[in-house]
Amino acid sequence: MTESKKVILAEPRGFCAGVRRAILIVEEALAKYGPPVYVRKEIVHNHFVVRSLRQRGAVFVSSEDEVPEGAVCIFSAHGVSPAVRGNAADRKLDVIDATCPLVSKVHQEARRHARDGKTILLIGHADHEEVEGTFGHAPDRTIIVDSVEAVDRVELAPGTEIGYLTQTTLSLDETSGIVDALNARFPGMSAPAGGDICYASQNRQNAVKAIAARSDLVLVVGSLNSSNSIRMVEVARNLGTAAHLVPDVTHLRAEWLENASAIGVSAGASAPEILVDEVLDRLAEHGFRDIEIERTATENVVFGLPSGLAGPGLAKGRLS
Repeated sequence: MTESKKVILAEPRGFCAGVRRAILIVEEALAKYGPPVYVRKEIVHNHFVVRSLRQRGAVFVSSEDEVPEGAVCIFSAHGVSPAVRGNAADRKLDVIDATCPLVSKVHQEARRHARDGKTILLIGHADHEEVEGTFGHAPDRTIIVDSVEAVDRVELAPGTEIGYLTQTTLSLDETSGIVDALNARFPGMSAPAGGDICYASQNRQNAVKAIAARSDLVLVVGSLNSSNSIRMVEVARNLGTAAHLVPDVTHLRAEWLENASAIGVSAGASAPEILVDEVLDRLAEHGFRDIEIERTATENVVFGLPSGLAGPGLAKGRLS
């Protein structure tokens, strides 16, 4: 008898509280001020979200220098450096800050370490916007560390006081290895209170571990530039399960499904549910019609909007 095909759907998956807040800020700003509303960088790392907001009048720019003087400018969920804020103020931009509160916490820690005269070892990827913003809060005191091997290359004078911070979207397993290496070299360094990796990244990685253990293949819906989505794929592969990042259903390849009877599906923290639904519909066309939910956590975190947008909601047809 042929084994029945099924999908094991991770829960939680998709939008986190910080992403929902950031998208809603753009939607409410468009409703309040009308287009165009300028957004510095991608509001979140998802091509579908960015395209949808662009169609509604959001203008995405690489730098605040591209925003007309005095116009509304939204800072993305990944945060910015003090230099960017200063430049926006000089250009009299009407700034709305969509920085995720969990990223803002890391910024506060960086400033505190700098104030206390500590050297900051920032675990993360130098080319990620979040790391660029955090680095900018104490550039003269921050060293970026992206691997265990990089730990060996850190050179500090004896007696240097150290505090470490992390990018919020990293893999728990990868980060713990780097932290262990740092502790071995620099015992007594300060650790972030409660950790820096966000609850949503942790929850989605734990859910991927659960579905990977029961699946022949794991599909993670998320954009190619989404750090937390990429980490989820790595988590599954590190457990020995084949896994692929699927930006949208057009990237789903039929040959991946061959010889699979159970396929795990999840989505990164910036991926909307509509993209998951489209992948599930395509899997159903290939015989994977039965869906089983694997719930590993329940999320009820909500982040409030900035005061200027905190009134009755105006936006219609929300992505958030």
